[in-house]
Amino acid sequence: MNIAILSRNRNLYSTQRLIQSCIDRGHEVRVVDPLRCYMNITSEKPELHYGGEILPQFDAVIPRIGASITFYGTAVLRQFEMMGVFPVNESVAISRARDKLRSHQLLSRDGVGMPQTGFANYPGDVQDLIKMVGGAPLVIKLLEGTQGIGVVLAETRKAAESVIEAFMGLKANILVQEFIKEAGGADIRCLVIGNRVVAAMQRQAPEGEFRSNLHRGGSANLVKITPAERATALKAAKVMGLNVAGVDILRSGRGPLVMEVNSSPGLEGIEKSTEKDIAAMIVSFIEKNAKPHSTRTKGRG
Repeated sequence: MNIAILSRNRNLYSTQRLIQSCIDRGHEVRVVDPLRCYMNITSEKPELHYGGEILPQFDAVIPRIGASITFYGTAVLRQFEMMGVFPVNESVAISRARDKLRSHQLLSRDGVGMPQTGFANYPGDVQDLIKMVGGAPLVIKLLEGTQGIGVVLAETRKAAESVIEAFMGLKANILVQEFIKEAGGADIRCLVIGNRVVAAMQRQAPEGEFRSNLHRGGSANLVKITPAERATALKAAKVMGLNVAGVDILRSGRGPLVMEVNSSPGLEGIEKSTEKDIAAMIVSFIEKNAKPHSTRTKGRG
């Protein structure tokens, strides 16, 4: 098969692992920087141009689109889809997962457990918003934040009011969520491929930090998940319409709660902590499922 990897940096661990897995399994592979692509959008023969050439027809595309280029990256992926190329994750599903507000609303609609979450626009509603999610301590998240950036823990009501009002004053869109104390600064990353959770790791925040992201200094270890956690991860990925997803779950007194669904989960932490070849599993998924012109919007919303 001829496989494209949409990535801005071929030297990243995840991109390198996917390249090697494609080669090891006998496929041709090419890394394509989505920001270097430009499109001929026509009903007769849609094309993707790259550095002065027309890109060849690929059998499949693996999108590794960073959050900062979601708009243009998903536009490029849509062009691949129009050309009949099989996407590991579809453009609509990636856009859906990247929109924190939309994804929480969709998870809520389908009954997936998640922390109590509030969203508001008017500063006069802040006190009731705080009360609505269970009061302080609470977590405040920028809708555009990634890798733990733009996430604040407000330990008192006064601190929460000040931070929320400051964000509102800057016209920043935020989510306000209950703080799950019993999680103890840890979460579980479940790696979903197709209809299976193929690996899971527990990420633990360092001392004095509540964010467990590995980019924030968190540590990762192999963890055994419960049937409820497995079912929750699979349902969350299905609601988003993602074939490959990293589903972040908090353990709470009322069961597993989904914190986020990631459409381009990093492979380094979970491969090293679980000693599983996730990249090969992704390529295997392509081998079993790639068909021309098979793109369809999975899930609703």
